[in-house]
Amino acid sequence: MKTTRNLLFSLFLLLLTVSCYDDLDDVFIPANDLEIKNFIWSAMNDMYLYKADVPNLADDRFATQAELDEFLKGFSSPENLFYDGLIANHDEFSFLVEDYKKLEKSLDGINLTNGMQYGVIAYSETSEEVLGYVRYVLPNTSAEEKGIKRGDLFNTVDGVQLTRENYFRLLQPASYTIGLAEINEDEISSTGETVTLQKEEYSSNPVYIAEVLDTPEGNVGYLMYNGFTSSFDEALNEAFGMFKAEGIENLVVDLRYNGGGSVETASDLASMITGQFKGEIFSKEQWNEDYQILLETTAPKSLINLFNDRIKTGAAINSLGLGKVYFITTLRTASASELLINSLKPYIEVVQVGENTTGKFQASTTLYDSPDFRRNGANAGHTYAVQPLIYKTLNANNVSDYVNGLTPDYEISESIRNLGTLGDPQEPLLAAVLDIIEGREPTMNLNSKKLKVLGENQMYDPLYQKMYSEEPLPLFEQNVTF
Repeated sequence: MKTTRNLLFSLFLLLLTVSCYDDLDDVFIPANDLEIKNFIWSAMNDMYLYKADVPNLADDRFATQAELDEFLKGFSSPENLFYDGLIANHDEFSFLVEDYKKLEKSLDGINLTNGMQYGVIAYSETSEEVLGYVRYVLPNTSAEEKGIKRGDLFNTVDGVQLTRENYFRLLQPASYTIGLAEINEDEISSTGETVTLQKEEYSSNPVYIAEVLDTPEGNVGYLMYNGFTSSFDEALNEAFGMFKAEGIENLVVDLRYNGGGSVETASDLASMITGQFKGEIFSKEQWNEDYQILLETTAPKSLINLFNDRIKTGAAINSLGLGKVYFITTLRTASASELLINSLKPYIEVVQVGENTTGKFQASTTLYDSPDFRRNGANAGHTYAVQPLIYKTLNANNVSDYVNGLTPDYEISESIRNLGTLGDPQEPLLAAVLDIIEGREPTMNLNSKKLKVLGENQMYDPLYQKMYSEEPLPLFEQNVTF
């Protein structure tokens, strides 16, 4: 029997700003395994960007509901179905969550943390032993209270040596004790000092540093921005109000640890940096074939994101009107960070210092088990949700698909032997940017090997290296007849 698919444009709005959702009041009736799997398949069949690359998602794959059910029963769990049966081989970023309430908190910048933001590297390329290093510490957290600081090293947790195999598990609990370490020449050894850290629910302001540096070339604004979290857009706009009041002539945006976030916030930040391009194309969207054709036919403007002059609260954007901007990047720089850099390039001079970025140019959205995949009316019997890639982004010149990341103009890597102090003009990466601004060739960190980071604390965040859409999305009513 032929499957028919009728996509009708709807005026429904899928609002993904989830901080103020109320808990569902329905009587809890647990959903069965097959019911959950049917939701997952339906959501992916509808909106997944790479649907055409997954035969199991084809509209004519199953002739009857019974055939689909039999297929779904062949997977041991919803997770097994999602990751082994419905994801394209080249997709590293779509994911499934068992508890969407945790995901919603993450979207608002609320996570469980002890405040120690760290990376994990191996002792050597062949060593099984690994070393943790502190990148920065969040204010008013256990790590700050215990005196942990950027550059601190640790090699044990609860007395157990960290290895490639165990570090993720050992650093996951709400409370643990780290053993500090040091490097003498090429030897890593324990200092004998231990620190116990406690995780708590924490709302993280991504505007970590916003300051003005006095240089021979005039005032330089320095912004260390660690996540495109829309609930802190006002704080971001206030930082640019300060830059504007101080009359900065150059701006350095430090995205070295920024794994992405809201597309709308990326667009707003671009407008804060510039301001002279209101109404021009910031980025374009390319959806799966069904959605792309229909949107091009019925709502072509929805495929374009524009530079604007207001944040979502309605407040006027504090724009600097710059014609050049400097970005600090590392391999950790991903998603919405890359969108910002790529989308500014057609309009102003962009100078990138640091390392290649991650290489993620797709956006995702949260789909719930409801008739239209929105949060309202979600099945009260479970809290599974899918976060599939739904479109890829292109800049105004149609540049996309930077699978190997965005290449820096000046390559320099962090060294755990000399991390420096964030925001200090002598910190190696910032010092390199200031050299460029002042017309000098930057002192490159030629003797430092790139940090081959095995893991980091952000890996526990459901939105690790994710870019998500908070804009009202077009929804289409799907009628699939078996």
